Formats: sequence, structure tokens, C-alpha cells
Amino acid sequence: MHMLYVVGEVTGLTCLDDVMYVVCEDSSTIRLYNTDTFSPLDVVINVVGMRDPWDIVVCRHDRQLYVADWGSDCIWRVSVDDKSYVKWLTTESMTDRFSVDSLSLTSRRLIVTSQLSPSLHQYDTTDTQLLCVVSLPGYMMDVYHGVETTHGTFVVAHVGTAEDEEQYAVSELFRLCHVLSIVLSMSK
Repeated sequence: MHMLYVVGEVTGLTCLDDVMYVVCEDSSTIRLYNTDTFSPLDVVINVVGMRDPWDIVVCRHDRQLYVADWGSDCIWRVSVDDKSYVKWLTTESMTDRFSVDSLSLTSRRLIVTSQLSPSLHQYDTTDTQLLCVVSLPGYMMDVYHGVETTHGTFVVAHVGTAEDEEQYAVSELFRLCHVLSIVLSMSK
């Protein structure tokens, strides 16, 4: 058994190739470790402006890290190759305000779990387009994490069921699609 020692409260980690990326509470640094030896690498990624990272995921397609910054209500996008970063998505200017609590990634779709307004927000990682918002039932009081399954449903870890408001549970939700048909008139 290997033991990895990190100074600070670890709030998220993810792996790509042979590197583990770790974020800690109240830190602007992403720490890198070798996944075979668990030893720290000589390089760290300092994201100026990141205040309180709460979760981190990696997209294997575009080799980008997505970091939920709970302190700034935003998501940072960080390149694992050149260590560049950008404030990729922010919720402060949105009318439908939500918190950025946890992240998951399926293909190129990023799922943001929000406890402020219990919901899941799904974004396309190629263009930040909001694909859908899944509003959760009112009895789900504390929502911890949500993931999209390969068959298009969502699985959510939460507290509160229809029978018991203090029950911890994992539930599968089905996506409700609202289809908007637009008729285009074509002139010849």
C-alpha cells in the first residue's frame, strides 16, 4: 500500500496518464503527483485568482482540467500541457444563480452539481453551451454529487427522500427533454 501525504485539506483529485492532479481547500495551487510512486512532481500549477477549489475533473479528449472554485462561484479550465488557464464559466452574472459544488465529466459534457438551488447543470466543454438543467425534487435537501450515465440518465448522491428528509440516498433521474421546434421558411 502506498501512502500519499498532502499538506492541506484535499477537496478533489483526478488522474491523466501517470499524473495525479490535487486541489486543496483555500489554495490557488494544483499539485501534481506521480501515480506510480505517489511522489510529488517538481511542477505545480498556480491559478492566479482561484480562491477555494472544491473539485477537479479532467477531460481526456482535450487534456483540460476543470476546477470548481467554490470561493468564486466559477469553473477554471486549465491545460495539462502548457499549464495555461482561464476562468471558463462563472455564475455571478447569471440570473439563474447556482453554486459550483462538484463536477463530473462524461465524454465532452461537464455536469455541475449545485446545492444552492438543488440542480444539475450540463455544459458542452467545447463551447461552454448550457445543454440542460435538471431540477431536482424538493425533498432532495443536500445534493453532494451527480453524474451522467452512458444511457443518458443522471445519478445523484443526496440527503432527503420522499419518505424521510434525513435519509442518505443515491437516486437515478431521467432526463426530461423539452423539444422546441422551429419552422424556417425558405424562399426560392
